[in-house]
Amino acid sequence: MTGGQSTRDDNDPPVRLHVMVDGRVQGVGFRYFVAENALALGLTGWVRNRWNGAVEVVAEGKRAALEMLLSALQRGPRSAFVTDVSQQWLPATGEFSSFRVRPTE
Repeated sequence: MTGGQSTRDDNDPPVRLHVMVDGRVQGVGFRYFVAENALALGLTGWVRNRWNGAVEVVAEGKRAALEMLLSALQRGPRSAFVTDVSQQWLPATGEFSSFRVRPTE
């Protein structure tokens, strides 16, 4: 670009997306599906199984990339069956340096 112009995406501050995914989402490779997608999108954060059978995701990055991740979460990997995805958008904290799979909580 010339004249110091940048795209809207360059000016957008990072945001945080907190998601709980319900359905048949444990034991089907869902966490690794999430991590693979998040890394491909340049996002930071984590994913973990919850004792109640859900999968929890916290991711930070550009909103457009997070919306792409959210779309992937609504589908899940081939062997998953997603019944509900609850989401919360928050300001990014910048606390993460990578995306990782965390232990069940």
